This record gives sequence, structure tokens and C-alpha cells, in this order.
Amino acid sequence: MAIRKSNKLPQTAVIKQILKRCSSLGKKQGYHDQEGLPLDVPKGHFVVYVGENRSRYIVPISILSRPEFQTLLQQAEEEFGFDHDMGLTIPCEEVVFQSILVRY
Repeated sequence: MAIRKSNKLPQTAVIKQILKRCSSLGKKQGYHDQEGLPLDVPKGHFVVYVGENRSRYIVPISILSRPEFQTLLQQAEEEFGFDHDMGLTIPCEEVVFQSILVRY
């Protein structure tokens, strides 16, 4: 019996890819900030879009280590994938997302 290697990347590699894509979105949309992010996004933060209306939230990068947020990222990957130009979209109701932010 052969041992099969998983095709999944380690969690840290996935998070780095997400952050790289988030920061490159600003460049694609024509923002001229040094880091390619809109001027209203402070250093150490990134933008996510949540809910049916795609409400925009600016969240700290440190939230990526929270298990609840990692679960949301997995759901986002399954539903939308990470290779699109729409920004990082989280597939949950805003109320649920806000409850995660409050506990953070």
C-alpha cells in the first residue's frame, strides 16, 4: 500500500496566500497606496466582504489565527474559491460575523 501525500497546503501557507491576494486586490483596482491597499485600511488589517449585501469590514490580520475565522475562510474557499477579483467574501450572515468580531 502506497502512502499518499495530501495536496492541501499547510494552514500558514494558505493564510499567506489569502493575505497576498487581499493586498494585490488594491493594485488591481487602481489604489496607489504604498502597499496597494485603500487608504482607509490601516497597516496590519485587511478587507472582507460579508453577507448578502457584501458589507465591507476592515479586520486585523491577527483575527486569522482565530478558529472561528479559519472556519469561515474554509467555507469561503469552498463556496467562492480565492482566485477571483471580487475581494475576500465571507459566506455568512452579518450578524454571525459581527458576533465573531465582538468576541475578538
